[in-house]
Amino acid sequence: MPMVDPFTPDAFSLHSLTAAINNLPYQPGRLGELGLFAEAGINTLDVAIEEKDGALDLVAVQPRGGTPQEIHGEKRRIRKFTVAHLPESATILADEVQGVRAFGSENTAETLQMRINDRLAQMRRNIDYTIESHRVQAIQGKMVDHNGDVIDLYTAFGVTQTVVTFTLSSATAKLRQSALDVIEAVESGLGGLPFSGIRVFCAPDFWRNFIEHDAVKSAYDRWENGAFLRSDPRAAFEYAGVMWERYRGTSQVFIPAGTAIAVPEGVPDLLITRFGPADYTETVNTIGIPYYARSEPLQMNKGWRLEAQSNPVNLCTRPQALPKLVAA
Repeated sequence: MPMVDPFTPDAFSLHSLTAAINNLPYQPGRLGELGLFAEAGINTLDVAIEEKDGALDLVAVQPRGGTPQEIHGEKRRIRKFTVAHLPESATILADEVQGVRAFGSENTAETLQMRINDRLAQMRRNIDYTIESHRVQAIQGKMVDHNGDVIDLYTAFGVTQTVVTFTLSSATAKLRQSALDVIEAVESGLGGLPFSGIRVFCAPDFWRNFIEHDAVKSAYDRWENGAFLRSDPRAAFEYAGVMWERYRGTSQVFIPAGTAIAVPEGVPDLLITRFGPADYTETVNTIGIPYYARSEPLQMNKGWRLEAQSNPVNLCTRPQALPKLVAA
């Protein structure tokens, strides 16, 4: 079989080759990997979060026969949040695969179905990337609504975010005490709810300064003969009862510079993802699923029109339990 000049337009036609490399950009997905967000489907376009002001009060001591302390019922509030609509579409013409070899093959012609599957896979990657971006917003006490606007959950719930300062520029800073402040802030934000641990997601610059601080290095200087200091500086580790890790993001999905976010783990429905139904005739009022895809032929059967969509809402139900760490 004759070779085709790779510098001509025919380079992407059927020809012999030795290797094929698919270069994909980095796609953040750490929050999805950890399973921090409890996923479920809903059959509506709104999520209702009910809040109760349950509080413990000391019972005032009264003389026998005196007036007992009056107990009032718990206040209940319901807040609704609308799912976001994430649609994508693409058009694939039949002529696009005319005489084109399949990617990674030597002599196999690409089919229209291959091109459709490749485009749908690209759509799913875009949706996953967008959902991760919404989750990064959620752990910062924000939510992306159906209009694309960012809602401040602290304002919506009428609570305040705790900010803990880490003086990383000072070699004598007491970081264990700052870490204890983070733990106590989480305890206060959760009230009586138990948690199994705390994971801190650090911006890259916060992470660099934290791992190089004398208090952190000295804590592990004797651990397995300094194994920590020889290990990969990107790896997560535990310090002062808290798991620390660098969040690798992009220019669009990131933890703000100089900050970190503490997230308690093991708390049911603290972070939730709900998927609403698609806007198709057969899916309205049904339980939503993470992804939908449809296709229809073009006029005169000259190709296909594709559409993929997801309808998620990602939010934190107790934003006061997610303290913010700031490097000073």
